Amino acid sequence: MKNNKISLAEVARAAGVSKMTASRVIRDEGGFSEKTRHKVMAEVDRLGYLPNRLATVFAGDKKSTFVGVSIPELGNEIFAQLLEGIDRKLVAFAHQTVLGMTEHALDQEEAWIETVLSWQPAGLIVTGRSHSPRAMQLLKGAGIPIVEIWDFNSNPLDMCVGLNHFDSGYSMGRYLGELGYTKFGYVGTSHDTANAASSRLAGFTKAAEDAGGTVKKKLLLKDVPGFYTGLYGTEQLLAAHKDVDVIFYQNDNMAVGGYEYCRRQGLEIPRDIGIAGWGDLPIASIQPYRLTSIAVPHLRIGQIAAEMLLAQVNQQPIKRTRDVGFKLIPGSTCRMQLKPDIDETIDHSKT
Repeated sequence: MKNNKISLAEVARAAGVSKMTASRVIRDEGGFSEKTRHKVMAEVDRLGYLPNRLATVFAGDKKSTFVGVSIPELGNEIFAQLLEGIDRKLVAFAHQTVLGMTEHALDQEEAWIETVLSWQPAGLIVTGRSHSPRAMQLLKGAGIPIVEIWDFNSNPLDMCVGLNHFDSGYSMGRYLGELGYTKFGYVGTSHDTANAASSRLAGFTKAAEDAGGTVKKKLLLKDVPGFYTGLYGTEQLLAAHKDVDVIFYQNDNMAVGGYEYCRRQGLEIPRDIGIAGWGDLPIASIQPYRLTSIAVPHLRIGQIAAEMLLAQVNQQPIKRTRDVGFKLIPGSTCRMQLKPDIDETIDHSKT
């Protein structure tokens, strides 16, 4: 097992060289023979020495390879996919992710930003466009590349990649209105800090009203947006408003839960009620029906964010904002399309 308590001086002594020479070998700075390199690296392996990369950065001898990445939660597979896209790209270019989870709380994000900046990272990737005043001050004064992801902002602090969540919600509401639905319902989770979901709901509500319909019930649950939340949320919504003819869910997992509740109650979908999700999550691909949804390139957003940050680190020209768009997926969980030209996926991609 590697032992990070072994010191550089011990490595140098075991190899029969000076501490300075051992340091140059480990950092591959040159000025030593191949024989010396072999002796030093052999002792590094034998003793299990781990260089203090952070101390090296603080000493100003080397550029940091750390990139701070904050996401709200790992349990939500959308953010897990964003993180995977970021990490894959960073690792490919010898950078390491320093992860922080904010739980949708601005004060937690602020504390994480303050901590991670003290480690002198190469850059930061933060989720969302809303930050506390103190966090905004810290980010603006950081002097490093910063990428805001997920919720597109045409005027970011530094760089931004994401999608317009209001537009995605509006697109779904307009589509459902075109299918003849007039009594809409919504099932999601608390939007106190989940600004992207709140924006989607606002867009959906506006589209429903523009189509001459009404959102009969907006059910916001104090829970995580999962299968069971969708199931019992649908039960609550329909208990209060039996006349709702279509339900839009915060994400596909909730929509699948809602579908299951309706099926158990003997409701035929889409004859009796329509079901629409958001995100085009993996669960939708294994259902015996095609879920009406909005597809979002989660993994690609993460990859683009890392690419933008690395380009900035290397002082390469970069487009500072990227709207990746979305695709509306008509499915069998809503009524038959009234227009023949909307049978296929409707693409709102920007890139």
